[in-house]
Amino acid sequence: MPPVPDAEIVLRWCRAGLDALAAAREEIDALNVYPVPDGDTGTNLYLTMEAAVQHAEAAAPDLGSTADAVARGALLGARGNSGIIVAQMLRGVADVLSRPGTTLADGTALAAALGHAADEAKRAVADPVEGTILTVAQAAADAAQQAARNTISTLPAVALAAAAAAHEALDRTPEQLDVLRRAGVVDAGGRGLTVLLDAFDTVLTGRRPLPRPRTVGAHTVPAPALTSGDSEEPGPAYEVMYLLDAPQRNTAQLKETLANLGDSLVVSGAGQEWNVHVHTDDAGAAIEAGIAAGRPHRISVTYLPAQHGSRPDTPHKRVIVAFAAGDGLAELFAEAGAVVVATATGHRPSTGEMLAAVDRGDTGRTSDVVILPNERDAVPVAEAAAAELRTHHRRAAVIPTVAQVQGLAALAVHEPNRAFDADVVAMTSAAGQTRHGAVTVAAKEAVTMAGVCKPGDVLGVVDGDFAVIGADLLDVAIEVVARMLAAGGELVTVVTGDGAGPGLADGVARAVRRGHPEADTVVYRGGQPRYPLLLGVE
Repeated sequence: MPPVPDAEIVLRWCRAGLDALAAAREEIDALNVYPVPDGDTGTNLYLTMEAAVQHAEAAAPDLGSTADAVARGALLGARGNSGIIVAQMLRGVADVLSRPGTTLADGTALAAALGHAADEAKRAVADPVEGTILTVAQAAADAAQQAARNTISTLPAVALAAAAAAHEALDRTPEQLDVLRRAGVVDAGGRGLTVLLDAFDTVLTGRRPLPRPRTVGAHTVPAPALTSGDSEEPGPAYEVMYLLDAPQRNTAQLKETLANLGDSLVVSGAGQEWNVHVHTDDAGAAIEAGIAAGRPHRISVTYLPAQHGSRPDTPHKRVIVAFAAGDGLAELFAEAGAVVVATATGHRPSTGEMLAAVDRGDTGRTSDVVILPNERDAVPVAEAAAAELRTHHRRAAVIPTVAQVQGLAALAVHEPNRAFDADVVAMTSAAGQTRHGAVTVAAKEAVTMAGVCKPGDVLGVVDGDFAVIGADLLDVAIEVVARMLAAGGELVTVVTGDGAGPGLADGVARAVRRGHPEADTVVYRGGQPRYPLLLGVE
C-alpha cells in the first residue's frame, strides 16, 4: 500500500478535526466561563477550523502549501479569543512544515511544529494566563519533543504523546485558574485543543478517542456553575474583532494602544495579515487603533451580555460632523443629517473648528459624536478632536474618510437609531469600500506618478495619486472611472465642481453605461473649487 502524502495527512486531519469539533461543540460551549462566560468557545473554534478546511482543500497538494493554506484560512475565519489563538498556533505549525525539505516521515517535524505553535500562541496574547489553552498547548509541545528524542521516533508515537499530555494538562487547569475551580469546569479553549490533537491521532492510527467523562476528577464538564452574577465586577461591554492589513512593525503600537483600552487582547497573524481581538468599553477607539495601524476590515462589534445584565440604554443623540469642500456638497451633507463645516479642498481644519461644530450640533454637550474629515490631512486632526471629546466622557469616533465621496457613502448608511458602535462600523465599512478619484487642471509644471505635466494639462487622480495626464476633461474622467471600475463596482458617483462645463457629467454617465452596464451612475452638484469632477466607485 503506497504511503499517504504528507499534504494529504494534514488535509485529513483538518477534516477530522472539524468533524470532532462539531461533535464536541455544545460541550465546549458549556465549559466557557473564561475569559468571558458567553458560551461560544466551541462554536468559535468550529467556525475557525471550518475556514481552515476550506482553504486547505483549495491548496496545492504539497505539505508547505497545505499547511500555509490551513494557517491563512484559520486567520481569516478566526472567531473569538480561542479561535484567534488556535489560528496563531496553526501559523506556528505552518512556519515549520513549510520549511524546504520538511517531511512527516517521523515525529521530529511534528514536535518542532507543536513547540513553535505554543511559542506563537503566547506571543499573540497580550497577557498570558496559566490554566488556559496556552498551558495545554505547552504541555503537548513538551511531551511531543520528549517523545521525538527517543531512539525510535515515529509520527504516531509523537502525536499520541502530545494528545495524552494535553488531556493531563487540561485536567489540571482548574487548579491553576480560580474561575474554573469555582465553576467546576476545565478550560474550554484547552478542551478544544485536545479535540484537535485527538483527531490527529485518529487520522494516523484509526483509534477513536474515548469520550471524556461528564466528570473529570471533581470537575463537572458541562453545565458550569458560574454565572455572570458571580463575578465581582463586570468586565468590558464589547468584543471587538477585525482583520487588519498592516506591516508587522505597526502591531507593537497597536497592542499597546488596545491593552490600554481593554483586556482579552489577542493579535494573531504574520507578515501583512492580522486578526485582532479585544474586549473593551470603547469599541470606536479600538477600531480607530486599527485604522492607525493599517486597514481594518471585516469589523465585528459584539455586546457581551454575559458580563452585563441588559443591553445598553437607548443610544444618546448623535452628532455627525462633516467637512464639505463646496456649497453643493454642504447641502448634501446637511440633508443627510450632518453638522457641516465648509472648508476649501486641501485646507486642513483645526481641532477647534471641529469641536466648535460638535457644540453647534449639541449645545448640551452630551451626544455621541462621529466626525467625517473628508480630507486626508484632516484625519489626524479629527482624531485629536475625538480624543479631546473622550476626556470629557463623550463617545466619539472618526470615520477615516479621505475624500468627499467617501463621506457621502458613509452618510448614506448612517442610521441615527442604530447603536453607536454598530453605526460606526457600518459607516466605516461603506467609506472603506468606496474608491475615490478626481479630475483637475495642472497649474504649473510638475513631476507626477503619471509623468511630467505642464500648465493646462488635465490630471486624473485615482485613490489620491495622479494616474492620468491628458488634454480633455471628459477623456481623462472616463479613463479615471474605467480604472476604478476595473476592480468591480455597482455605483459610480459624479460630483461636479467649478469648471465642469455642460455635458461633462452626462458624458461620464454615458461611458459608464457603455462599458459597465451593471453599474449605476448618480450625479450631484458639489460646487467645489479646483476639481471640476470628484468621482467615487462603490
